[in-house]
Amino acid sequence: MIGGIQNQQGWQQCGGCGNVGGTGQGPDYHMTQGITDPSLSGHAADFFVNGGPAYTGGYYFVEQPTLPNPLTYLRYEFDMYIPGQYANAPQAIEFECQQTVNGLTYNFAWQADYDSNGWRVFNYTTKQWEPTGIPLQRFAPDTWHHIVSTYHIAGTQAIHDTLVVDGQTYNANISHEATQTGTRLEFTNGFQVDLNAASTPYHVFVDNMQITVAD
Repeated sequence: MIGGIQNQQGWQQCGGCGNVGGTGQGPDYHMTQGITDPSLSGHAADFFVNGGPAYTGGYYFVEQPTLPNPLTYLRYEFDMYIPGQYANAPQAIEFECQQTVNGLTYNFAWQADYDSNGWRVFNYTTKQWEPTGIPLQRFAPDTWHHIVSTYHIAGTQAIHDTLVVDGQTYNANISHEATQTGTRLEFTNGFQVDLNAASTPYHVFVDNMQITVAD
């Protein structure tokens, strides 16, 4: 288990990478660590986007120790807090893990899509978000929400197993074929905040971010 990830050094940021085709002008975005209020552990992180082109996003990711074999179990969880003044500001809030091994990239990503009020998963090969039929109940402001997602790899399939939101479990069982990339051995986790049509700024606080894996 890797804990306290929101406090790790080495977080990288990308503003244009979330746009169509991974290019274009990105928003004004940033991440601040060591937040004591609001916080559960005393060391939360503030992910925020402060305006820019509509529908762009600030993507934040950090590299973890690599795994030599495709993972057989992955659990990604964290606590999340949205202040009241930003309750309806997001276009979407996203989180992901990604493993590259044996020349294949396995991507595991969820999106809380405020536009459709539904949860979506990412198809890394087509670079498209896909609906799951799981409804999104927009996160109540000024309170902490606990998010848990589980995944595994079977052969060349990346499988989203479950999504748990504040104790409510949704069985997903959604599979995507891994993408042939031929890149180096890699394992990362990330978080993203997306702007709406009006480019409304907002903050999301994240605490107790952790990963549990088996390979």
